[in-house]
Amino acid sequence: MRIPRIYYPSPIPLEEEFTLTDDAGHHIATVLRLKPNRPIVLFNGDGNEYSAQIISIARKKVIVEADACLSIAKESPLHLHLGQGVSKGDRMDTVLQKSVELGVTEITPILTERCTVKLDESRWDKKLQQWQKIIIGACEQSGRNILPTLNTPITLNQWLASPTSTTRLVLAPGASQRLVQQPYNTHGYRLLIGPEGGLSESEIHLANENGYQSVSLGPRILRTETAAITSLSILQAQHGDF
Repeated sequence: MRIPRIYYPSPIPLEEEFTLTDDAGHHIATVLRLKPNRPIVLFNGDGNEYSAQIISIARKKVIVEADACLSIAKESPLHLHLGQGVSKGDRMDTVLQKSVELGVTEITPILTERCTVKLDESRWDKKLQQWQKIIIGACEQSGRNILPTLNTPITLNQWLASPTSTTRLVLAPGASQRLVQQPYNTHGYRLLIGPEGGLSESEIHLANENGYQSVSLGPRILRTETAAITSLSILQAQHGDF
């Protein structure tokens, strides 16, 4: 039986009882329905795993104790920064979840011309909290011990103005250059993908003027979430740890 992996957002002490977060406690007690003395694995983003055991469960209050710290490397050697046009519905959730599973290093939500998501500051904060939970869940599932960086949403102009030593790429249907043909860059890749409806021609032109090379995934036009999953898979297979 697989041992559950649980995220804990603070330093994890050894041989000392402590209480998990309410979210983790709810997941253990209500979703997984685990019992005391059950072994679990904890991680906090420091790159290590911690073997632990459930001491007691009372509703959402779950007390555990860790007994060992294990250094287990699960991160891809390839730096992948995904700039994803913010999409509505569950498309963005899918992109976040699957990109974490595929080994993305950093994710920046981007507000573009065809972005239909309009939120005020407080609602953006809630949305970021929701996205962060998706990233944590994907790390728990996939075995990653380091959380990818989730940046706050920015405009396309802000994204393009950000300096980088990585290879800059923008997905553009009809581009003559294929993503699979990209040469290896030790600094990694910075990949720009539009929302549903894609980037406008003027946005792609602006990206080209700022050093982004237009690339395509082939003759068919993919949904934004499919494009992100496919692009990251190609780069990992060509230059990463697939």
